[in-house]
Amino acid sequence: MSIAFLFIGLFGLMLIGVPVAVALGTSTVLSMLLFTELDPMSIPQLVFDGINKFSLMAIPMFILAGNLLSKGSSARRIIDFAKSMVGHLPGGLPMSAIFACIIFAAVSGSSPATVVAIGSIMFAAIKDAGYPASYAVGGITTAGSLGILIPPSIVMIVYGVTAEESIGKLFMAGVIPGLMIGAMMMLQTYWGAKRLGFKATEPAPFRERLQKLGKAFWALMVIFVVIGGIYGGIFTPTEAAAVSAVYAFVISYFVYKDIQLKDLYKVFLESAMTTSMIFFIIANAVVFAHFLTSEQIPQTIAQTILDHNVGKIGFLILVNIILFIMGQFMEPSSVVMIMVPLLLPIATELGIDPIHFGIIMVVNMELGMITPPVGLNLFVASGLTGMSLKDVVIASLPWTITIFIGLILVTYVPAISLWLPNLMFGTY
Repeated sequence: MSIAFLFIGLFGLMLIGVPVAVALGTSTVLSMLLFTELDPMSIPQLVFDGINKFSLMAIPMFILAGNLLSKGSSARRIIDFAKSMVGHLPGGLPMSAIFACIIFAAVSGSSPATVVAIGSIMFAAIKDAGYPASYAVGGITTAGSLGILIPPSIVMIVYGVTAEESIGKLFMAGVIPGLMIGAMMMLQTYWGAKRLGFKATEPAPFRERLQKLGKAFWALMVIFVVIGGIYGGIFTPTEAAAVSAVYAFVISYFVYKDIQLKDLYKVFLESAMTTSMIFFIIANAVVFAHFLTSEQIPQTIAQTILDHNVGKIGFLILVNIILFIMGQFMEPSSVVMIMVPLLLPIATELGIDPIHFGIIMVVNMELGMITPPVGLNLFVASGLTGMSLKDVVIASLPWTITIFIGLILVTYVPAISLWLPNLMFGTY
């Protein structure tokens, strides 16, 4: 009865427009008061213990770094470099946009920021070059979702803290799936452009490519600072976040000189607001997870699934369906915080690696960012282009299907996620 009340209350409150974090906390506290003998006075201590974790300090730093780079000229420099590399191919301009999204996702760690930074420059350029509206909108809207898969990723940090898994390993585990799905999207764009009759042109001279690389060098170095520092043992993922924020300020203010001191207040305010939202969700999700554990819900569900011999493949199918549906209605960090306590014990019992399971969850959240009714990237693209939400959804559909195919590969070929962290950190 308590669980039925909990989930009916949770989704009922969300349906009437109550923010996810408030709905989560309210339904949990009411369930505790009405159906259990748990002491509500323990909630403040639970919340404090839940957010008093060193790893969570990475979240505001990565958000700040992404905002600093998004406000400057880093996106333009990355786009110019991408165009010099693949712009001569059939579909080269939209491929350049997707390539730039892959790079900027690794720089900013944010899906909406990637869509805004790349889309604000490339939407009109692709359309003016004679490509259909679907190429001007669909590729960038969907490729922007790679921001939560290619490290650094806020969603991965949230998963790592919730599941008590290594964030460094999660970062490494997201590299190959992110590049693979990005490459699949570029190939799809290439073949589609050839069918539309677009021809290859002369590639950019090697000197021009070097010139564009030189202009984008300092922005691209963010990736190597973060990933190289973690892999090289120079600093932890949390320390890497602080380094990336300082580095982003230095190149934006001193090197590229496209941010002024007067701009910092707005950047800091936006970063603080985003951080507050995420931490408020985490605080309420901590209480939610405590309630589930005290009521033995994860153990009961796990035992039920094991008793019915669903098996690993059947469980993963079920997980993808559940996460896909939830991702359509909720923010990725919320889904992770709610579902990890329920699903991870079952996955572990079935022999699924927690790092692999984390990547499966993150790719599902990618799909949630680009599917209605609450796909945030769709609203961002609609606002930037003036297209209706329906038209953006239709334009994005071919690339959404590509990401879905990538999800299937990531789900059932664990080596795609696990090979790199195994290589760098050893088998775990």
